[in-house]
Amino acid sequence: MNFKISVIAISAIFLGATHANAQTYPAKSVRLVVGFGTGGGTDTLARVLSRKLADTWPQALVVENRPGADGSIATEIVAKSPADGYTLVMVSNAHTITPFQRKLAYDPVKDFAPISLVGSNPNLLLLHPSLPAKNLKELTALAKSRPHEMAFASSGAGTSPYLAMELLKSITGMKLTHVPYKGSGPAVIDLIGGHVQLMFGAVSTTVSHLQNGRLRAIAISSPQRWPALSQIPTVAESGVPGFEASTWYGALAPVGTPQAIVNKLHADMVAAITAPDIRKHLVDLGISTIASTPREFSDVIQRDMARWGKLIRSLEQQK
Repeated sequence: MNFKISVIAISAIFLGATHANAQTYPAKSVRLVVGFGTGGGTDTLARVLSRKLADTWPQALVVENRPGADGSIATEIVAKSPADGYTLVMVSNAHTITPFQRKLAYDPVKDFAPISLVGSNPNLLLLHPSLPAKNLKELTALAKSRPHEMAFASSGAGTSPYLAMELLKSITGMKLTHVPYKGSGPAVIDLIGGHVQLMFGAVSTTVSHLQNGRLRAIAISSPQRWPALSQIPTVAESGVPGFEASTWYGALAPVGTPQAIVNKLHADMVAAITAPDIRKHLVDLGISTIASTPREFSDVIQRDMARWGKLIRSLEQQK
C-alpha cells in the first residue's frame, strides 16, 4: 500500500512539474534547425515563424542552418538533442525520401514527435513553349509517340520534383529521358533554353517565367488549383485521379518531448502560420500555409514513406 502511494505521489509531482514547465515555456531561446541553406522553402518558413512568434513569445526562436546530406545532418542533430522542447527541426518531405537513399543514424518516425505541418509548395508541370502539347493528355500521347526522345529536367535524382515526374511516368506510361541538375536553378535555365522539354518546378521559383512567356504550365501537382493560377488544372483533374506531389514543410521535436510542450508549440505555430498577414505573405512567395494536428502530420510522414519507398525501390529494380 505504501509503495502504491509513493508511486502515485511521485507521478503527481512529475505531472505537476511538466505542467508547470509547459506554462512557463519557453523560458529560454528555442533553436529551430534547418537542414537546407538560406532562401529555400524550408528556411523561408522557419524564418517567417521566427519573426511572427517574436510577437508573442518571451524568448526568441533562433533559426540555425545546418545544410547537407538532403537535410539529414540537421535532423540527426535534433534526434540526438534533449527532449525538452528547446531544439526543434524544420523538415520538408525530403524527410520521407532520404531514408531510402542513404543510411541514417536516426529513425525518421520513431525518433521524433510531430508538431505540425506548416506549409506546402506545389509543383507546376512546365513545358518549353515549343512543345506542341497543350494539356497532360496531349503530352502523354506525344511522349508515347516519341519514346525516350523527350527529356525532363530535375534538381537532382531523388529530389521531390524528380520523384513527382517518375510517379507521373509510372501512371501514364510516358517514356522520358531524365537529365539531372545540381539544383532547380540550372534546370530551369536549360528548360527555358530548350535543352530539355519539360520538368516539375516549384510555383515559388518558376511563376515569373510563366508571366513572361518563357515557360508554359499545363498542370499543378497540388490537390486543388493554385488561387493565383486558377486557370491551370491539377494533375488529378487532367486525367490522373488522386495524384498529389507537392513539397510540404513541418516542424518536429525529439521523441519524448512532454506532450504539454508539444501542444503549446502546435498551438503557437498554427496561430502564427494562419495569421492573415503571414498567409498572404507566403502565398505571394508561392507557398500555401497548412495547419495540421500532430497526428495528421504523423500520418502524412508514414503515408509518404510508404509511397516514395515503393517508387524508389521500383526505380532501383529498373536499373
